[in-house]
This record gives sequence, C-alpha cells and structure tokens, in this order.
Amino acid sequence: MSGAAQSDAVEGGEALPLAGVKVVDLSHMLAGPYSTWIMAALGADVIKVEVPGRGDFTRKIGPFLQGESIYFLSINRNKRSVTLNLKHPEGKAALLRLVADADVLLENNRPGVMARLGLDYAAVSAVNPRIVYASVSGFGQTGPYSSRPAFDAVIQAMSGTMSITGEEGRGPVRVGASIGDMAAGLFATVGILSALHSRQHTGRGTFVDVAMFDAQLALLENAVARFLNAGDVPRRIGSRHPLIAPFQAFPTTDEPIVVCVDTEPQWERLCGVLGREDLLKEPLFVDGNARVNNHAVLEPILNECFIKRSRADWLAALEKAEVPAGPINSIPDVVADPQILARNMIAAAGGGRFVSQPIRMGDGAAQTAWPERPAPALGADTDSVLASVGYSSEDIARLRAAGAL
Repeated sequence: MSGAAQSDAVEGGEALPLAGVKVVDLSHMLAGPYSTWIMAALGADVIKVEVPGRGDFTRKIGPFLQGESIYFLSINRNKRSVTLNLKHPEGKAALLRLVADADVLLENNRPGVMARLGLDYAAVSAVNPRIVYASVSGFGQTGPYSSRPAFDAVIQAMSGTMSITGEEGRGPVRVGASIGDMAAGLFATVGILSALHSRQHTGRGTFVDVAMFDAQLALLENAVARFLNAGDVPRRIGSRHPLIAPFQAFPTTDEPIVVCVDTEPQWERLCGVLGREDLLKEPLFVDGNARVNNHAVLEPILNECFIKRSRADWLAALEKAEVPAGPINSIPDVVADPQILARNMIAAAGGGRFVSQPIRMGDGAAQTAWPERPAPALGADTDSVLASVGYSSEDIARLRAAGAL
C-alpha cells in the first residue's frame, strides 16, 4: 500500500484498518462519495478532487449547517479536498502526479467522460500499473444503456424495486433511502478491497466496473430467484413478507409494531402471548407455508388481538416470550435509541452530528469506533496535497494563475 496516508490515520496510537491506503476520489453526488466515506472512515487517505469554484454538486443542496450543505458534510467526512481543472493540461498533469503513488482511483462519471479527459484506466494504469481503478455508473461500462444518465429513483424503478414496494392495490413507492446509490457504493467498496487484496499476489491493479442497475438487482436476489425458478411474480404487499407469516406491522391502541415469526416455536409463543392457543389447532395455520397461503384469514384475526393493548404493553410481553418484535421508530426515535447510542452510531464532526460507519473491530470492551473528521472546505488541501507530490509554492501559484487549480 501507499505510505502517503495522513498521519492522523492513527487514532489513540492504534492504526485504522485502511491506514496507508491512498485513494484519489473523482466522484460526486452519492454513490461514489458513499464508497470513499466508508474507506476514509476506516483510515484511508481520501483526496477528493473537485471542480474549481464549484466543487461537488451536493455542496449546493440544502439544508445547511453553518453555511455548508448537510448532505455534503455527511458523506464527505474524513477526506481532503483538492481543486483541479481536469480540462486544463496542467490540471490533468497534476492529477497524474497524484495517482502515480495512489492505491485507488474512484470515479462515477458517465462512461466515456474519463476517456475524453485522457484519464481512463488505460491512461492512469500506464502511469501506475498498481492502481485499482473503480468506475461507478448507472448502467455500467458495457451494454445498450451504458451511456444513459441515472439517478436513484430511475434505478429503483427500472430494477423492479418500486414494483414490490408499497401497499397492495396502490401505486409504486420509492424506498425512502437512496438505496440505488448506496448499494452501488457498497459493492464498489467490496470490489476495491477485493482488488487490493488480489494485488498483493499479482503486483498489479485492475479495473472495477460497478453499475447501480446491477447492484440494485443483486439486492433483489430473492424476488428475482423466485420468479426465475418458480414463476412467482413479486408484487406490492405492504409491510408483509412474501414467504413468512406473520411477519409484518400490526396496529395497537396507539402506535403500530412489527412482529416477525419465523419458526414454529415462535408461533406457539406468539399464540400464548395473544391468548389464542386455539390457533395452534387451526388447519389453515398448521405451518409457515399454510400461514403464508392463508394470510388473508390470519391477518384480521391478529389485528383484532393487537388492537386491544398499547405498543409498550405488547413489546414488553413479546420480548418476555422471545417473539421477535419492534417499534416502528421515527428518525428522532432511532437516533435517541439506547442501543444506537451504546454502539456509538452517532458521530460528532465539525459542529454537526452524523451517522457513524457501522464496522466495529475487536472483541467486547476492546471494540473500536474511530472518531471522524469533518468534511473539508472546497480546495482546503490543494496546496498541501500538491506539495506532497513535488510542487513548489511557486509552481502552485503559477498553476492557480493559469486556471489549472
């Protein structure tokens, strides 16, 4: 790995897992920056290359915290920002200097953009054969859709995700989080780390091609497998699981809860909590498959039971009986949840509070949750990063005057 990572990749005397990995990040918006946020949170030295004067598009998206986009601040923590005009010959030359000793380059432009800039995998690997070059795009580098633009909702729609999301008999619904982008970012991270591992044996880097469309389909593996192998066409069924029952939301006297019964012992214990042991003798509910096939009969019976007591009462009784259940939390609820707080899943950075990366290493009390640094101001690290690859202060001033920075 590169030795160019920042010295503060060591927290409390303990090296972070990706300390020593240098990542040149040419991505913007969400899919690419989500991947590089994960790597940066784990200790990689992520150098975010942005357009001079404008920066990442998300810098302009509200709401704002102390004048900075909360969207940008959240997914660009732990990174350094450099502004380079990649359409200027000297800006391009500066980028090639940065990648000469880098381990990873990640970009999420439409296919063809990097080739037109003269910065595609062939050009970059000629400078650094050890580079792992990752491209995240809507539809990948090949295929009839490869040149199309894509956003999360387009990917959720085209992948089939929206066709199975929402209430029965009502219109399709986008999943509330941008899983089209984030799934691609996660798969890109896995691909990059796999390629870095492979490089230890081969001595060479490689090209990693991740499509949002492909990644979203991979998340739908069960729905797709059921159709391909059993002819089952998945559809919108609300909170209910297509293969397990009861496994859904139920009303109470105040707030709804989710109950998930996956085994016969759990079903028996649920019937005991509900005071409906008679259901155990009902042929329609004799096993899990029967309960799924007869959910239209089962659901009203369970609704009638759950509506008689409060959420707190049911959750306490179900927990005591070891029946999996939980409240339907709001975002304010979950960020104050004692389990989330105990796991240090809310991180403070730069005057704001954000979700922490969820990977914990170590056993028991020795587990580590590494602190995160705030997202950088636009171009804040341009001079120091360029100096680290041999540019003098006079060189940097000349490049800035020429419009290369």
